[in-house]
Amino acid sequence: MDKSTAKERILKLREELHEHNHRYYVMADPVISDKEYDRMMQELIRIESEYPEFYDPSSPSQRVGSDISREFSQSSHKYPMLSLENTYSREEVAAFDKRIRKTVSSGFEYVCELKFDGVAVSLIYEGGMLHRAVTRGDGERGDDVTANVKTIRSVPLKLRGGDYPQEFEIRGEVLLPREGFEKLNRERKERSESLFANPRNAAAGTLKIQNSSTVAGRPLECIVYRVLGEVLPYDSHYENLMKAGEWGFRISEQTRKCSTLQEVFDFIDHWDLYRAELPYETDGVVIKLNDFSLHRQLGYTAKTPRWAIAYKYSAERAATRINSVGFQVGRTGAITPVANLEPVLLAGTTVRRASLHNEDQMKILDIHAGDTVFVEKGGDIIPKIVGVDGDRRDPRSTPLEYIDKCPACATPLEKIEGEAKHYCPAIDTCEPQILGRIEHFVSRRAMNINMAGATVRRLFYRQLVRDAGDLYYLNADDIAGLEGFAKKSSEKLIRSIEDSKNLPWHRLLYALGIRFVGETVARKLAAAFPSADKLINAEWEELVAVNEVGGKIASGIKNHFSRQPNLAIIEKLKNAGVSLQARESEETDADNILEGRKFVISGTFERFSRDQLKTLIGQHGGVNVSAISSNVDFLVAGDGAGPSKLKKARELNIPVISENDFSEMINH
Repeated sequence: MDKSTAKERILKLREELHEHNHRYYVMADPVISDKEYDRMMQELIRIESEYPEFYDPSSPSQRVGSDISREFSQSSHKYPMLSLENTYSREEVAAFDKRIRKTVSSGFEYVCELKFDGVAVSLIYEGGMLHRAVTRGDGERGDDVTANVKTIRSVPLKLRGGDYPQEFEIRGEVLLPREGFEKLNRERKERSESLFANPRNAAAGTLKIQNSSTVAGRPLECIVYRVLGEVLPYDSHYENLMKAGEWGFRISEQTRKCSTLQEVFDFIDHWDLYRAELPYETDGVVIKLNDFSLHRQLGYTAKTPRWAIAYKYSAERAATRINSVGFQVGRTGAITPVANLEPVLLAGTTVRRASLHNEDQMKILDIHAGDTVFVEKGGDIIPKIVGVDGDRRDPRSTPLEYIDKCPACATPLEKIEGEAKHYCPAIDTCEPQILGRIEHFVSRRAMNINMAGATVRRLFYRQLVRDAGDLYYLNADDIAGLEGFAKKSSEKLIRSIEDSKNLPWHRLLYALGIRFVGETVARKLAAAFPSADKLINAEWEELVAVNEVGGKIASGIKNHFSRQPNLAIIEKLKNAGVSLQARESEETDADNILEGRKFVISGTFERFSRDQLKTLIGQHGGVNVSAISSNVDFLVAGDGAGPSKLKKARELNIPVISENDFSEMINH
C-alpha cells in the first residue's frame, strides 16, 4: 500500500468508525457486529502505525488508550464549575419558584433533568475536535484527563454536522452503568482485588487511572447536561442541549421542559418511583430556568447559580446494630464520637461507621450499647444515625457514655462555652492534632504538597517532621528510606515541597490552620495584612475591621499567634524561604492607584474569579460596593453581567469596563 492509498483508507476507516461509534454508544442503534467493528478498528490502528505522519488526535483509534503512565496536569476552568443549592422537600422547591417569580415575569420555562451520580467533567471543543477534558477539581482548576476521556465511546472526538461553534465548552457526568459496575466488581473479586463501593467511586477511580489503556477497558459513559460559550446556537438551555445531541453528544432522554411548578413536581414524583429501573444511579432532579437572559438577570451567589437548584430524593435508610462507640480527635482538638456498626448496605455503599457528632446528640438519641439504630446518608453522602429502634432494645443494656479524657493522650477534656463539642487542650503533644495540622497544611487547597496522610504519619513517627515547618528541611534521602518511595518518587516529593514555597500568601495563611480561618477569610485577611508580620502584629480592633472577620475569628487569630510553637513554625518557614507575604503585585501598599474609587462587579470572568477581583480592588486602595449608584466610579462587567446593573450604569454615565481594562488600570 503506497502513501496515497494509505491516507485514503485511513480517512475512510475513521469516518466509518466515527459513524458506527455514534450509532452504537449514543443512538443505541448499531448496524454492524462487534466483530466487524473490531476488525475495522484493528485495520485502522495497523495502518496508522505504519504511516505515523497521518496521526490525528481525534482518530477513533485514540479510544484504545495508551499504556504509558503519565501524571495529571492542572488546568483552569474558563467558567467556574459551581455547585448547586440542594433542596430536600417540595416546600423548598416551591420557595425557589417563589423567589424566581419575585424577580422574573410570568411565562418562563423550567428544564428538569435527572441528577446522575457520577463525576463531573468539562469538555472543551475547538474546530469540532475534542481539545481538552478537565475534572471539576476545586471549581476553578481541575485535572486534565483528556487521554482518559478519549477512551469513553459516548464522548465524540469529532463532532457531527457543521453548525457547532468554533469554540465551546460542554459539561457532562461520567458514569459507570450498574451492569458494568457489577461486572467490574466480579472481575476484581476473581483477582482477589478490593471491590469498589459503588458505581460513582468506580467511575471516579477509573478517571484518575494514569494508564489510559486500562481506562479504555472499563465501560464508562458520559451524559452531557450544559453547553457554555460566547457564541451558541440559542439563548436557551434546552435548545442548546438538543442541538448538542445533533453534534454527537449523548443527552439524557429524560430531560423535560416544564411550564408550571406542578409539572416540575410531576417529573420529580415520576422518577422517584421509577429511577431504580434506570441503568444508572441517580439521586435527584436538577431544575433550571431555560432562558439564558434570566440566568444573566438572576446571576450567582458566591458558590451557586440563583437560576437552578437540585432536588435530592429522600435519603435511603437502613437499620443496623451498634457494636461500640469510638472517639476521634480532630486537628483542632475537637472530639467526635463515632458509632462502629454492623456493616449495612446503604445507597450503594457498605456503611460501617457513622458520626454521633457530640455528647448532646448522644443524649438526644439516648443510645444504649447494642441498640438497633436507623442510619441515613445526609444528602446520600455522609452516614448519620437518625434514631433508635426502642422495641428491639435489650432491657438490660445501659446508655453509652461520653468520655472525659482524650482517647489519644488521656488529657482531661474541656468544653468551650457556647460550643457543642469537647476539646483536648494538649495542642502541642496530642499526636492526632499534630498529624491533622500537618495533613491540612499539605492538602490540595492549602499548600498542595503531593503527600498522602500515610506519608505524613511515617515522617512523623520517624521524627523527621514534627510540625509543618519541618517539611521544608527534608531531603530526598530522608524520604527514600520510607516504604513505597524510590529515588524518583522521593525527588518528586521534594520538588512538590519546593514548588509550594512560592504559593500566594493567602494559601499559606489558610494552611496554617488558624481556628475559624477558612479559605474565604484567609483571602480577606491576606488582602488586609499582606505579610505574616503585619498579621501577627495586628491589633484586635484592626482584625475585626476586616470584612467578614468578627470577634470569634479575631480571637482565634490572636490566640494562634500568642503561642510560641506557632511562632516557631513561622520562623522555620521564613528561614526555609517560604513566601510569607503577598507578591509585589498583590500587596495592598504596593500602590494606591485606585484609592477612594468605588467598584461594582457583575458577571463571570475568564482571568479572575469575582473574589480575586475584589481582593485586587482592595489591595490597590479601591472600595467594593454591591449596588449601582451615582457614587460608583466603575462597573466591571463580565459574561452574564446583570442587565439591570448595566442599564443603570449607562443611565448614570458610569464607565463599564472589562476585566482586561481593569488589569491595565492596576498595572499602569
